[in-house]
Amino acid sequence: MANGLTYVRQTTSTEATKQLATTLAPYLRAGDVIVLNGDLGAGKTQFVQGVAAGLGIGGPVTSPTFNILLSYMDGKLPLFHFDLYRLDASDQLEDIGYYETVDGPGATFIEWGDKFPDALPYGYLQIDITVNENGIRIVQAHSFGERARNLLFVWAKDSKSRLVQTQ
Repeated sequence: MANGLTYVRQTTSTEATKQLATTLAPYLRAGDVIVLNGDLGAGKTQFVQGVAAGLGIGGPVTSPTFNILLSYMDGKLPLFHFDLYRLDASDQLEDIGYYETVDGPGATFIEWGDKFPDALPYGYLQIDITVNENGIRIVQAHSFGERARNLLFVWAKDSKSRLVQTQ
């Protein structure tokens, strides 16, 4: 992972993963794109739930697996949540308003965005969540592009995030 910052943190519970995500929320702004990678059940949607809580979104935040896109407009910043797992080809992104949403007025979170790497914007924050044999989640954040680098830098400086820079 060259040309960007990389930070990592381990979380030992669902609540700890959500808490970490909550610390990202104050630094988000319109146009930010966060790509979430990880196996099924790794905690991608839980991460988005934490961000939503940090943005003051009141209703339940669920996985958009069957909807593909869920939008939450009642927080400090609109939150758009994609799950591209069920898509087979990148031309389907046009049908779901992907490009308009990514360039839209809120922060966009994309689960399974690595399925269509050519459709990712120039700059984005990538968050990889893996679960080890003891059930501990390793949350690794890497920036691509200047805005994502700045976002990751200020997020990591927040003492509540407890992110640690890697080499």
